[in-house]
Amino acid sequence: MLGQLPILSALVWLPALGAVAILVLRALMRGEDQAALERNARGVALFVTLFVFALSILLVIEFDASQAGFQFVETIPWLAELGIGYRMGVDGLSVLFVLLTAFLMPICILASWKLEKRVVDYMAAFLILETLVIGIFCALDLVLFYIFFEGSLIPMFLIIGVWGGANRIYAAFKFFLYTFVGSVLMLVAMIWMYLDAGTTDISVLLTHEFARDAQTWLWLAFFASFAVKMPMWPVHTWLPDAHVEAPTAGSVILAGILLKLGGYGFLRFSLPMFPDASAFFAPMVMVLSVIAIVYTSLVAFRQTDIKKLIAYSSVAHMGFVTMGLFTMNEVGVQGAIFQMLSHGVISGALFLCVGVIYDRFHTREIGFYGGLVHRMPVYAAFFALFAMANVGLPGTSGFVGEIMTMVGAFEYDPRVAAGAALGVIFSAVYMLTLYKKVVFGELTNPRLETATDLNVREWINLGVLGFIAIYLGFFTTPITATTAASVEALITQYQAALAAAPN
Repeated sequence: MLGQLPILSALVWLPALGAVAILVLRALMRGEDQAALERNARGVALFVTLFVFALSILLVIEFDASQAGFQFVETIPWLAELGIGYRMGVDGLSVLFVLLTAFLMPICILASWKLEKRVVDYMAAFLILETLVIGIFCALDLVLFYIFFEGSLIPMFLIIGVWGGANRIYAAFKFFLYTFVGSVLMLVAMIWMYLDAGTTDISVLLTHEFARDAQTWLWLAFFASFAVKMPMWPVHTWLPDAHVEAPTAGSVILAGILLKLGGYGFLRFSLPMFPDASAFFAPMVMVLSVIAIVYTSLVAFRQTDIKKLIAYSSVAHMGFVTMGLFTMNEVGVQGAIFQMLSHGVISGALFLCVGVIYDRFHTREIGFYGGLVHRMPVYAAFFALFAMANVGLPGTSGFVGEIMTMVGAFEYDPRVAAGAALGVIFSAVYMLTLYKKVVFGELTNPRLETATDLNVREWINLGVLGFIAIYLGFFTTPITATTAASVEALITQYQAALAAAPN
């Protein structure tokens, strides 16, 4: 039904049109009631994001999971004399990330409903960000991918720098500089690939054989960008600052989507295009992954800011992703993809839980809280669910992703799996300790006496995310069946390339 329709272009550009509509609305309503303008901006943003989410569901329904190749391909001539074109398409490695992005965006809009500062600009920034992020997952041209990839820094930089906390300027520039510098090396590598292959078409580059020596340098250039995006240890230090200063919805989209761009980059470029280099550097990635899992879990335990603790937890969970990806066996790669999708739901929910109490008491210090279960029992129940999912409790999506990546790691090297298992134990320690200090105990702080439980909007957000976290904990097939053919093709191509390489 959708084969002849430009659904990917619609998914990419509708949010941008929504942003333009909001800005035009401001121009038309200039001098009129400001409250009405802000209400209309929120309404337009919510309508557009919900419509895009509905389109993404239709995309997944129409997606043929039995096919490993790209589907819904769109090609429009653009700088044709240079071999550069507007090319869009999705496969099993990308289609679910489009769905995840479209799913989280309306939740971010709802989470920002009470925002009072520059509401019109804020809603426009989020819609532009949605356009750029969905564009990353749909782009089938190096130039187009790079434009979307780098362009996504701008609205996120503004979201942190304008609507963030007291140290927002420092955090915004640190976020921008870390991620931009690494991406410059990736741009140099892309130029070299274009000169070598004569095209920027990603589907063609996936079948192009790059020289083994060149693969090493190309892999390192892409790694410089994707490792920062994940982020991997030791280039992770920008993330806690960005999370702490970002508004609640900014943290949701940062943890839920933007951290996944590095993992997606490894899947789309590093592993299939540079297989020899990937095999050579895999042991290094495994070591860095285990260090990230163990070290950042220990650091998380020492945090006094709830957001910073969850930020370090995200670094640890991304360690499971890189570990699973570079096992290059089916269960490991499937687990890494599942972990990215699951973490997008769970981490987003945890940051929303922080936002709920921050909106009421304007502090994220763990020591301020205690005994919230006496005033906010529904909130305590949701927080417990997402804390357990973050730990990897069986019956939640967090368990599935972690166990699959660890099984894949065990096939690769049992010592890697043993190291990662320590991180599972440590995560239980810091999350249960956090939950105990915030929720249980006596209500000793008199300011907490006025605490009110979840409102309808917060119920909707956390309820939907809680349902997904539990559903995927029991029913994994919707994820694994969608990605299976593409993962199998990726591994087959990878192994064939290694077998054909001279010793």
